[in-house]
Amino acid sequence: MTLSFEDLKFNKQILTAIQEAGYEQPTEVQKKTIPLITAGHDVMGIAQTGTGKTAAYVLPLLMKVKYAQGKNPRALILAPTRELAMQIGESVKLFSTHLDLRHLVLYGGIGPKTQIEEIAKGIDIIIATPGRLLDIYLKGDLVLKEIKTLVLDEADKMMDMGFMPQIKKVLEVIPSKRQNLLFSATMADRVMKLSEEFLEFPVIVEVTPQATPKESITQYIIESPNLMSKIHLLEFFLKKEEFKKVMIFARTRHNAENVYKFIHRKVNQSVRVLHANKGQNTRINAMEAFKSGEIEILVSTDVSSRGIDVNQITHVINFDIPFIYEDYVHRIGRTGRVLFEGEAISFVNPAEEYHITKIEKLIKMKIPRRPMPPEVLVEKTPFEEFQEQNREIDEQKKRDDPSFQGAFHEKKSASKSKPKDKKDNRERKKRR
Repeated sequence: MTLSFEDLKFNKQILTAIQEAGYEQPTEVQKKTIPLITAGHDVMGIAQTGTGKTAAYVLPLLMKVKYAQGKNPRALILAPTRELAMQIGESVKLFSTHLDLRHLVLYGGIGPKTQIEEIAKGIDIIIATPGRLLDIYLKGDLVLKEIKTLVLDEADKMMDMGFMPQIKKVLEVIPSKRQNLLFSATMADRVMKLSEEFLEFPVIVEVTPQATPKESITQYIIESPNLMSKIHLLEFFLKKEEFKKVMIFARTRHNAENVYKFIHRKVNQSVRVLHANKGQNTRINAMEAFKSGEIEILVSTDVSSRGIDVNQITHVINFDIPFIYEDYVHRIGRTGRVLFEGEAISFVNPAEEYHITKIEKLIKMKIPRRPMPPEVLVEKTPFEEFQEQNREIDEQKKRDDPSFQGAFHEKKSASKSKPKDKKDNRERKKRR
């Protein structure tokens, strides 16, 4: 028997909003999680991005809060980035269209004055990044003593970004008697430790093996020896007709800017870039333009790998390989989202092979490799870039084997030994 949204016992207003949003059947994570949340259990959900997990907690939360009441919030959702907080806010807005509910998204990067004014009007649900939430609370402009439900979304990312101290402070100032929901793409040790402090007798819902990419995503690697060869490869793909809506991930702001400038100049002017140095309004406008189809290509650092919920992204390109390996799962999860298929292509230079092996271990699969297309110009690696790659490879070997002294050390030692050999030869000749 197929479970429907009607079977999940939502009220008429929420069912109407679900129907108007175009959702026909609940996803796997929604089927498993919604009845547990509705029954009042603490839940730990392990689910990939793009599986419908936001609606899995937002829908039952709306049923629980029901209607506007009083001035102080009764539900709190914490997210690691402003992009994700905004995305969650959009989901709350979408599904509460026919409900008399007030919600507010709190995030940094803009002045708090307007946010504080909205809080003063009365709020039922707060969606916030931990830092901004505490800033406003410590100023005395936010009352949290009526919180009945706390949601931590993307808990693994919160750990990666060092939010544990802020989360502990939040737990200290909200009521201890509450329902707790924790969602994460991976069941890392640090997430398990957080769940032990945060959840009471939780029910664990794992809709797929942790950190396993969705089957709707075709992944593959192309070996590219250097930066310029990657640029040529990128140009080759972006000129193909099937690359209709593309996200490109770079590891650093510098690389993201350079990739953006290249695409804007040589390939397609319909492109924007997202990274932490961009102003809040610029980032919001870029995301909205990408969602609406006004632009076809979005270049980003990992700051937005979990904050963009855009259907029908046809391709994700990893221009650089991430050093936080869980971010690989989140990057490629931007494509192949609910009911759609997508491709994720990773450009890998010799120094990034190490990180690929670690990612493959995490996702428990070998990522297929495809040859460099013959049309793509493969440049000779410049000496400085070659040296930098070798230094990185040495560091990687040292990380796995602390006794390893490095190729540069070996060359240095060999060069030092030569004068000694010549001296020994002269001494031998004298003795003769």
